[in-house]
Amino acid sequence: MLKKEDFVYFGKFLKPHGTKGEIALQCDTIELGEDCDFVACDIDGILVPFFFESTRNKNNDTLIVKVERMESAEEVRYLTNRTAYIPREWAEESEVLSWNYFLGFNAVDEKLGAIGEITDIDESTINTLFVIDKGDDEILIPVQEEFITEIDHDNKRIMFRLPEGLVTL
Repeated sequence: MLKKEDFVYFGKFLKPHGTKGEIALQCDTIELGEDCDFVACDIDGILVPFFFESTRNKNNDTLIVKVERMESAEEVRYLTNRTAYIPREWAEESEVLSWNYFLGFNAVDEKLGAIGEITDIDESTINTLFVIDKGDDEILIPVQEEFITEIDHDNKRIMFRLPEGLVTL
């Protein structure tokens, strides 16, 4: 059985493309490698894999995928608006990671220690923010690579060197 903690957000299925069982898959900023032959979707709380017969680029952030055993637009419409996940190790091997990859990671500052868990990515403004749950508080940290000192993929932890006072704002 596929475990949700072994997967990361990849993108979202859009609408069928044509009539032969192809569908558009809008990708986040993780590049799908050559060995990536499926995505998983959460269906009634269970991750279900959907294997590709073929993939091709539509544009910079959208793939057109032909899903195995789905032969018509009506069949593939089942995937419309579903979130797609890929195995965490594929994302780790990618040269380009989405900030959504870090959902569920623990944020730790070099001086302050544990801050909390990254529960969301706020992209509602020009400055993308990590939303961190710290008990009864919500802390916002700007998504800036210069603040990140280390990423521990195995233990799902990001080490930060944050400007003094940022966490207490």
